[in-house]
Amino acid sequence: MEETFHYTVEQFADLQILRYRVPGFEQLSLRQKMLVYYLSQAALEGRDILFDQNGKYNLQIRKLLEAIYIHCQGDRTTADFQQFEVYLKRVWFSNGIHHHYACDKFVPGFSAEYLTDLIASVEVAVLPLGKGETVQDMCDKLFPVIFDPEVMSKRVNQVDGEDLVLTSAANYYEGVTQEEAEAFYAVQKAKGSQTEPVMYGMNSRLVKENGQMQEQVWKLGGMYSAALEKIVDWLEKAKAIAENETQHEVIRLLIDFYRTGDLHTFDAYSIAWLKDTASHIDFVNGFIESYGDPLGMKASWESIVDFKDTEATRRTEIISSQAQWFEDHSPVDVRFKKETVKGVSAKVITAAILAGDLYPSTAIGINLPNSNWIRSVHGSKSVTIGNLTEAYNRAARGNGFREEFVYSEEELKLLDTYADITDDLHTDLHECLGHGSGKLLPGVDADALKAYGSTIEEARADLFGLYYLADAKLVELGLVPDAEAYKAEYYSYMMNGLMTQLVRIEPGRTVEEAHMRNRQLIARWALEQGREANVVEMVVREGKNYVRVNDYMQLRVLFGKLLAEVQRIKSEGDYEAARRLVEDYGVQVDPELHVEVLQRYERLHLAPYKGFVNPVYTLQTDAEGNVTDVQVSYTEGYAEQMLRYSREYSNL
Repeated sequence: MEETFHYTVEQFADLQILRYRVPGFEQLSLRQKMLVYYLSQAALEGRDILFDQNGKYNLQIRKLLEAIYIHCQGDRTTADFQQFEVYLKRVWFSNGIHHHYACDKFVPGFSAEYLTDLIASVEVAVLPLGKGETVQDMCDKLFPVIFDPEVMSKRVNQVDGEDLVLTSAANYYEGVTQEEAEAFYAVQKAKGSQTEPVMYGMNSRLVKENGQMQEQVWKLGGMYSAALEKIVDWLEKAKAIAENETQHEVIRLLIDFYRTGDLHTFDAYSIAWLKDTASHIDFVNGFIESYGDPLGMKASWESIVDFKDTEATRRTEIISSQAQWFEDHSPVDVRFKKETVKGVSAKVITAAILAGDLYPSTAIGINLPNSNWIRSVHGSKSVTIGNLTEAYNRAARGNGFREEFVYSEEELKLLDTYADITDDLHTDLHECLGHGSGKLLPGVDADALKAYGSTIEEARADLFGLYYLADAKLVELGLVPDAEAYKAEYYSYMMNGLMTQLVRIEPGRTVEEAHMRNRQLIARWALEQGREANVVEMVVREGKNYVRVNDYMQLRVLFGKLLAEVQRIKSEGDYEAARRLVEDYGVQVDPELHVEVLQRYERLHLAPYKGFVNPVYTLQTDAEGNVTDVQVSYTEGYAEQMLRYSREYSNL
C-alpha cells in the first residue's frame, strides 16, 4: 500500500486535490466499522446545507453547471469548455461561487454567451428550474450573480466602516442591516442567562418580513429540514450501535437538538460530547464555526468522523495533563488566567470522512465547543488530525518551496530537522491549550469583538503555542528533541506571516480571512516591535526578499508580550483595541513584495490551496443480506466523487 498509494489527485486553478489514507480502519471491529459508516452517511447528507449557507443561489448554480457537464453533447476539448470545467470544479471545492478562503467571487474564464449556448444544448427537463420558472427567468436571475464582479462580490466582507451584513453574500441574513442584526441579538442576550448564555443566532437565518425581524431556525420542520431528516435517520442507526452509554447519550442529544432547534439542548449535547473521552470512534456533526458570518455569530454546517490514533495521542495527553502548569506560567495578566483549568482533553485522530465546511478544504486541528461558558465550567476537547497532516507532508516533499523562500542553508537545515515535529506540536498547543486558555472578565459579552473576534481568537491560540514552543518544559516533557527545535516553527511562522501566505491573495487585494489576518498580524507586529533590536529583518539578496531571524529568544519575548495584550483584549472585550491591532497589522499588503512573491511562487508551478477527496466505504454482505464487513477504497476521482455526492446527497 505504501508504495502504490498516490496522494496527489489533480491540480487546477490555485487548488491541489489530495487523497488521505485511513490507517487502522481494517483493524476496527465490525461494529466500529458500521458506526463509522453510519456516521459518515450522516455527514454526507448535510452537503447541500453549506452550499446554501454560503450563498442563496449556490445550489441552483451548482445544479445548472452539473446538468451541463453531464448532458452537454458539444465539443469538450475547446478552451471555453475547459474553462467551464475549471469553474465547476472551483464551485465544488468552495461549496459555492466564492473562494473558500479569500471569500472573493471567482469570475468564470468563459463568457455569458458561451454559457447560454451550453444551456441551449441540453434538454430543458434536466435544468434546475424553480417552480414556474422559465429558462430565460433562470438566466436573468443567475447570470449577473455568476458573471458580474460587482454583484455579491464577497461572501464575507470585513472592511472596516462598511455594513458587513449588507455587503456580504453569505446567506445568513435577508433584508437586515448590521445595526438591526446586532440590536436584535442584543435584546435576546439581555433577556437570557448571564452565567450560562447560549450562542444566540447560531442555528438560524435572520430575515425581515413585513417589517418584522424573525429567525428561520435550522431544524426538523424548519429551514433545511429535508437534509436534517436524512442526517437524523443515520444518527438513529449510529445511536443503536454506540460504543457505550456516554456516546449513546451524545447522539441522542444531537438528534434532539436537530428536532427542536433548542440552543440549550445544543449546550447539553456539547457538554456530553466533550466529556466523552473513552469512545474510540468520535465525530462532529452540526452548526459549528462562525467564520462564514460577517458578525461571527451564525455557524456553518460541518462534520468529521474519526477514530483515535492511540500511539500519537500520547503526545497530546502529555500536553493536556500539564494544562494547569501552562496556564499558571502564561505571560498574561493574572486577572485573565483561569484559577483552575477544567476538563482539557486532547487526542490525535485519524479522519475517516470529511463533510460540510471541513470538505474538501479542512482544518488539521479542532478545539470545541465554542461556547465560552462551557469552556470555563466544563472544559474543551481538542483533536489533531494526524492522517491529514501526513498527506500534506507527503505531497509537499521535494516541491522546491523551501529552497525558493528560505534564507539560507542554516534555516533549511533547521526545517528539515525539526519542522514536522514542531509544526505538529504548534497545532497541538494551539488546539489543546491555546483556545482553552484564559477567561473573560465577568459581564463581558463573548461577541464583544464583533467582526474582529475570530482573528483575535486565532491570534491568541497561535501566540500561546508559539510562546511555549521555546519553553524548556517541552524538552523536559520529551515533546521536542532539544532546545533548538522551536526555531524551525519560529522561522517558518515568520516567513509565512510576512511573505509566503501572500500567494493566497490576488494582486490588489487586502488580507480578509481570519487565520491569514492573524498570522500577518503576529509576524508584522513582531517585525516592527523588534526593529530597534534587529530581532527579525527583511533582507534582499540577488533581488529577492527573505526573512532572517537574528534573535530567536528575543522573538519569544515579543510573542509573549503580544499574547498578554491579545488576551487582555479578549478578556475585557476591548473592541477598539482589537480593531486597531487587526487593521494596523493584519489587513494591508505591501504591493511590491506581493508581486515578487507571486512571481517566485508561480515559477514553482504549485497550488497554494489544498483539499481532499474522501475514501469510499462499501458494505459487504452475505447471502442473507447480513453485513459482514465495511471495505474502504481510495480510487474515486474528484469529479467522480462530486457528481456522486450530488446524485446521492442532494436534499435541498
